[in-house]
Amino acid sequence: MLPFPFTAIVAQEEMKRALLIAAVDPSVGGVLIFGDRGTGKSTAVRALAALLPKIRAVAGCPYSCSPDSPAEACPHCSQQRGQGRGKSHQIPVPVVDLPLGATEDRVVGALDLERALTRGEKAFEPGLLARANRGFLYIDEANLLEDHLVDLLLDVAASGVNTVEREGLSLRHPARFVLVGSGNPEEGELRPQLLDRFGLACEVTTPTDIATRIEVVRRRDAYERDSQGFCAAQTKAEKVLQKTILSARERLVGMSVPDAVLESAARLCLALGTDGLRGELTLMRTARALAALEGADVVSIGHLRQVAPSALRHRLRRNPLDESGSTARVARAVEEVLGAG
Repeated sequence: MLPFPFTAIVAQEEMKRALLIAAVDPSVGGVLIFGDRGTGKSTAVRALAALLPKIRAVAGCPYSCSPDSPAEACPHCSQQRGQGRGKSHQIPVPVVDLPLGATEDRVVGALDLERALTRGEKAFEPGLLARANRGFLYIDEANLLEDHLVDLLLDVAASGVNTVEREGLSLRHPARFVLVGSGNPEEGELRPQLLDRFGLACEVTTPTDIATRIEVVRRRDAYERDSQGFCAAQTKAEKVLQKTILSARERLVGMSVPDAVLESAARLCLALGTDGLRGELTLMRTARALAALEGADVVSIGHLRQVAPSALRHRLRRNPLDESGSTARVARAVEEVLGAG
């Protein structure tokens, strides 16, 4: 069955905007989606990946290395170039699921036991991080992920490189991916170290108005009855959105961020008491990507105002004297620092 079209997803505007921003500028740092079950979290991630244009990769490379970035080539691609056999082909953007029960060997890769036993060779069998390179690594129920896998992901997400040292193997390969996590906050909190690694955090809720609920049910039923026909009806809208993403990526290169916007971002983070400077950096990158998506030439305070909740709600310290939630605290600070929209 074809993936559900991204343009056919009803409501959940904050989630869709955050995923589009991550598609335009992966340096934003990934997206965390928290909310009720059955609100389209995993559907949106897979729909976005299917929407994006195919990427060029070195033929036969287990890491989908780009032929245009020789400096980031894995050992396989470096050898192929040395022998003059560096052919390339088009592949879909990878979307890799990281199961909660996955072992460390399954995630990072390990010794290829079949080749070791049959040929006596020490060869590397790539793991999930290898498959996710240049794509999306999706973790459903990210708040339930085991601690040792969280530590591992933190290291790789920070460096963009997976280093494997085991069973006599020593290997490094590129592992740059957009980290997307989802979960239900009622089932447990995310570790602060991993939470801080997500650039954006979205809250999704079950629609409460009758019209929206009916439209969701109607579209899902039509898709399940005839996925080919349903997706075909969305082809034009999907192509328009795909062109918007490609144009935004090009526009991003020359996008300027005025000092006044940077100062407002810094004042907002100070007012909220966020730790470090990652909040300002994420605010700047997110607002810039949003401006590029909207076809603007310069980032404005309005762009900053739109992305502030997603970029900052998960970076706030707990305040025992303030019973309001993080979203309400960000909204209040935005109004005080940036003014009403």
